[in-house]
Amino acid sequence: MSLFVWIVLGLISGFIASHLINRRGEGMVLDVLLGIVGAILGGWLFHYFGHEGVNGLNIHSFFVATVGAVVFLAAYQAPPDGVKILPALATTL
Repeated sequence: MSLFVWIVLGLISGFIASHLINRRGEGMVLDVLLGIVGAILGGWLFHYFGHEGVNGLNIHSFFVATVGAVVFLAAYQAPPDGVKILPALATTL
């Protein structure tokens, strides 16, 4: 794929992922970078599970890139110490 296709794919998938995760965009440059990283991560994840990754400028590639960008953004915004489940219960035990 050409650089232009990666930028278009990254812009659209990064925009969608950033609005799905935190309800606002990260800005045009960060959305493009998020989408490109998401396309790489999504392609790797889909390939790992036996499916086709990013293969051009089509709906499947947008889906793969958006899934990868959502996974990347969710991992990036996760709390550093993990999610605490029922902290009040843990203090009473």
